[in-house]
Amino acid sequence: MTGWEPHPQTGQPIGLPVEQTTAAPRPGPVMLKGRYGHVEKLTPGHAADLWSVFAGHDRVWTYISTDGPFTNFADFAALIEMRAAAADPYAYAIVDAAGRAVGYFTLLRIEPQMRVIEVGHVLYSPALQRTPLGTEAQYLLARYVFETLGYRRYEWKCNSLNAASWRAALRYGFVYEGTFRQHRIAKGRNRDDAWFSMLDSEWPQRKRNFERWLDPDSFDSEGRQRVSLAALNGAESARTQ
Repeated sequence: MTGWEPHPQTGQPIGLPVEQTTAAPRPGPVMLKGRYGHVEKLTPGHAADLWSVFAGHDRVWTYISTDGPFTNFADFAALIEMRAAAADPYAYAIVDAAGRAVGYFTLLRIEPQMRVIEVGHVLYSPALQRTPLGTEAQYLLARYVFETLGYRRYEWKCNSLNAASWRAALRYGFVYEGTFRQHRIAKGRNRDDAWFSMLDSEWPQRKRNFERWLDPDSFDSEGRQRVSLAALNGAESARTQ
């Protein structure tokens, strides 16, 4: 429970008033610039770069509900074209310092009136995994969601068996809320979904933790972290499965 007050007539507990009740803007074709790369609207033109880093890496598709793996560029390019054209999910490419697209993610289940939005379809190629840009991209998107668009709830969901995604959610500062059993059928198999969220009231501290971790001084001369983002967000001992 995030807070309550007594009803002025009945005394029953009710939620606190919400100051901003107008609809939030929908996400748009912005460029979010960082130190290690940038995030930009996904287009069909990103397909060749993305295929070059995803081809042959079937493991990245295991927990994606409907797509992949792909054995040829044509089918993969068709997916990118579909993602690029959609309004929800609204897709962004993650581009490295050399200008090469190395991953993508989307904002989806967009509810402007409720000011709720989700990050999902997170596809990180091996070239992006475990890099500062991988973390920076999540920081840039979260900052856009909270500070530019003004959403009050930011969600992350994953297959409950996807331990890597579970750890990532906690590392980035999302809070585990529970698991929806038999939530969907994914590629003919049962999928239980783990739900996580980050609130606008939590963002200022999460932002400070992201920025501390992303600072070049947070890495030693060999590029190793001096302090983990998971530790900063209190997720080192959090439960995963």
